[in-house]
Amino acid sequence: MALEFSERVRRIPVYPAASAYALPEDVALLASNESPDPPLPQVVEAITRVLGGLNRYPDPTNAALRRALSDRYEVPPARIAIGNGSCDILLAAGEALLEPGAELVYAWPSFSVYPHLAAASGATAVTVAVDERHRHDLEAMLAEITVATRLAIVCNPNNPTSTAVPFDAIAAFAQRVPRHVCVIVDEAYCEFNTLDDPDATLELLRRHSNLVLLRTFSKAYGLCGLRVGFALCGSEELVTAVNQVRQPFFCNAAAQAAAIEALRHQDAVTERVERAVIARIELEDGLGELGIEPAVSQANFCWFDLPVAEGDEPAEAEARVVDELARRGVLVRAGTALGRPGALRVTYGTPGQNARFLRELATLL
Repeated sequence: MALEFSERVRRIPVYPAASAYALPEDVALLASNESPDPPLPQVVEAITRVLGGLNRYPDPTNAALRRALSDRYEVPPARIAIGNGSCDILLAAGEALLEPGAELVYAWPSFSVYPHLAAASGATAVTVAVDERHRHDLEAMLAEITVATRLAIVCNPNNPTSTAVPFDAIAAFAQRVPRHVCVIVDEAYCEFNTLDDPDATLELLRRHSNLVLLRTFSKAYGLCGLRVGFALCGSEELVTAVNQVRQPFFCNAAAQAAAIEALRHQDAVTERVERAVIARIELEDGLGELGIEPAVSQANFCWFDLPVAEGDEPAEAEARVVDELARRGVLVRAGTALGRPGALRVTYGTPGQNARFLRELATLL
């Protein structure tokens, strides 16, 4: 007799994780928006220093990390939530805010975890298509907010489309959203955004108690493998709520130590961002030579539609290209799994990896 799972589990979609973890080292890993740069030596040393104490639980309050983040962002520690990656906080926020009869508003295509929130809680997901330039349509999102809406999410820059909307648009959106709605601005890639100062949104926290800025150490800080995310909140309420619905010790000791040390090296973050921007320009130029116009990226990856021959299906053309690139040692993400058949999302890697991707794609096209 087979196990019978709950309706809740049957509703939750499977996260479209990349398949790359057991491949040879010479593969160009351009599928998961990771940093091509390894952790700084000082970060590795900080991790090493705590290894001798792994017989003890990590600080469940994450006090030292929250203080370090408070010093960096000038947000009180009590209004900072820590998570096992930003996804942990996001899922906990969904559990704390949503229930049957409630509504969640977000753009699509956008981050693949967002559909989990409504599915897990029984709430209704209201998705709003991105505009013709692959950007959030904030006016359309505002039109979908009702008395039943509990949560609205703006991914800026947006994953997978790489685009961003300017600070003024975010500020206007936050101003017009009713106070009963929690607004999460998912800023996992904000360090790569050159439209505005990445920290411009911090001032909005002083104006809006219902606002949350969600950030991570996985991208610009290059700590994907340790999973550390954080939320800068307009009030203490969400911090309390997300901690209530999660297991304790959600951020391990090595992760806390690494994140604290990483914050001390903002110059290294700036250098990594500069390299990503150079790669952005090089890939835009290279794709342009192939007749492909990517979305205007403000992230560490690009997003574009593949050329499709007459009579061919976009999803089939995409699958062929993705599979053939993988056989040639280049891993990218297929758009079908991310909400747009026929598209590709390609992370900026090292100069050699980027050149390899362009060379192999040119051969296939």
